[in-house]
Amino acid sequence: MAADKKLDLYKVHKAEYVTPKKPVLVHVRPARYLTITGEGAPACAEFQNKVGALYSVAFTVKMTRKFAGQDYKVCHLEGLYWTKGKAGEVLSAGPSALNWKLLIRVPEFSKKADVDAAVKTVRAKGKAADAAKVRLETINEGQCVQMLHVGPYSRESETLARMREFAEQKGLSCRGRHHEIYLSDPRRVPAERLRTIIRHPMG
Repeated sequence: MAADKKLDLYKVHKAEYVTPKKPVLVHVRPARYLTITGEGAPACAEFQNKVGALYSVAFTVKMTRKFAGQDYKVCHLEGLYWTKGKAGEVLSAGPSALNWKLLIRVPEFSKKADVDAAVKTVRAKGKAADAAKVRLETINEGQCVQMLHVGPYSRESETLARMREFAEQKGLSCRGRHHEIYLSDPRRVPAERLRTIIRHPMG
């Protein structure tokens, strides 16, 4: 596949990745992801190790598909967060109480066999001990409220308050997990300039 023909899932599904400065409703169709789960604060070693494992598998799968003539851009890291409490109150529980599922979206032509083969390749190289925990999963979020958060993750509560107010005005409430889509790399971008899409499934 020529470089200019490389599949870009953000362009194909651009209506699902809008970055509005005010809350909006979006409809997110079922999507396929590489996933890995864990618990604890995002700053913990487990979180960082599993991010590494997820990316190792993601890029290995991508190269397999590229050699098969189906090249695509690897998507941004995403995360679903929840606690045992009420949906939508995830940030008030404290980072150590979090459960999370890290995600990287992949094309629909990605198969379990691709993931299994990638895991074997990564493990054979002695990298990413958590690679075997990566799964291929379809997630269906449906109608969601979505907004771009600019700034530190610690100030997301301000954005969430606006999203909840918007949802209540529409007669909706949170029914799913807090979803973050990381458009910036915190290792390279100052905290005040971080761009994160925040998405909440509604009911």
